[in-house]
Amino acid sequence: MRTTALALLLAALTLLAPLPGSADDDLDRMVGQMLMAGFRGFTVTPDSPIVRDIRERHLGGVILFDYDVALGSPDRNIDSPAQVARLTADLAGHATIPLLVAVDQEGGRVQRLKPARGFTGSPSARELGSMDDTAIEAAGAAVGQTLREAGFNLDFAPVADVDVNPDSPAIGRLGRSFSADPARVGRCAERFLAGLSSQGVTGCLKHFPGHGSAGADSHLGVTDVTATWSRDELIPYRMLIGQGAARMIMTAHIFNARLDPDHPATLSRPVITGLLRGELGFDGVVVTDDLDMKAITDQFGRDQAIRLAIEAGADILLIGNNLTYDPDVVRLVHDQITAMVRDGIIAETRIRESYDRIMRLKAELPR
Repeated sequence: MRTTALALLLAALTLLAPLPGSADDDLDRMVGQMLMAGFRGFTVTPDSPIVRDIRERHLGGVILFDYDVALGSPDRNIDSPAQVARLTADLAGHATIPLLVAVDQEGGRVQRLKPARGFTGSPSARELGSMDDTAIEAAGAAVGQTLREAGFNLDFAPVADVDVNPDSPAIGRLGRSFSADPARVGRCAERFLAGLSSQGVTGCLKHFPGHGSAGADSHLGVTDVTATWSRDELIPYRMLIGQGAARMIMTAHIFNARLDPDHPATLSRPVITGLLRGELGFDGVVVTDDLDMKAITDQFGRDQAIRLAIEAGADILLIGNNLTYDPDVVRLVHDQITAMVRDGIIAETRIRESYDRIMRLKAELPR
C-alpha cells in the first residue's frame, strides 16, 4: 500500500512539475489538456488530423463513437475489439502527456462497444439497480475489463441521475438511471465506480446537477427543469463526493432558473463553482457534456459557450465532433482559448487551475 501511494505521489509530482520551454509552450500545453475531441476513422496515421492535434496541440483526450451522426453511418471508430485496441494504442502512442481515451459504456441502451461488434454487453442501470452490491460491482468490473482490453482508461459512466420522471426521453425512457431513490442511486453508482476502478478504468458521474426530471432531450434543444428539479437529485453527488469516490463529474446542459436564471448548468458559474465546488466540496475534474449539442449551440454558439464554460469552472471541454464534423475543430478551439488568455479575457491562472486538476487525475492512470 505504501509503495503504491509513493508511486502515485511521484507520478503526480512529475506531471505537475513546471513545463519545459517558453511561456507560450506552457500555455499551449495547458490549453490542449483542457480539450477532448471526437474524430473519424477506424485507423489513424501520423498525418491524421486527430494525431496532429495530439502531437502538435497536446490534445488531452479523445472520445470514440460507434455511429457517425452527421453522416448517418455506423462507420465511425468502432468495428471490432482488435481494431479498437490497435486504434487506441496508436492514439496514445503519439501523446507526450498521458492521453484520456474515453467512451460512453453505461450498459443497456447506451454502450458504444456493442455485442454486435464482438464486445461483451452489460445490463442497463435500471436492471442493475434491482441487484445486490456484489452484482453491481461485478458488472462494473466486467465493463472495466472490456474497456481496459480495448485501450480505454475513462468511461463516461455511471449515470447518477435520479429516475424522477420515468418517461424522461434522455434518461428514464432509456433505462439509464439506477433508481428513483437518490440514496440507492448513490450506492449503485459507488459500486459501479469501484468495479471500473478495479480494472484500472476511471469512471465519470453524470449529469450534474441532475437530468432525471427533464421532459426533453438536450441533444435536441433547451431543456428546462426549473419546475421539476429538486435538491434530492444532488444526494448521489453529495454521497460520492463525501466518500472520495468521485474523481470526474460531467455537467448537464439543463436550464434551471432557480440555480441560474441566465445559463444552463454547463455554462453556469453558480452551478459549477458555487454549487458543485463550493457547497458540495468537489475538487476533481469537471468535464462538460458535448458542447456540440443543440441545447448549447442553438442559444450560445460554440465560441461563446467555450468562454462561458471555462469561466464557470469546467476543466475539460468535450467536443464530440459527431453531431457536426470539422477536422480542424481542435485547432480552432485551441486558438480561440489561447487568444482569450493573451487578450486578458480569461486569466492564465484560471487555465492552470484546470490543468493542475487534470494532471492530478492523469497521475493516477495505470501506466
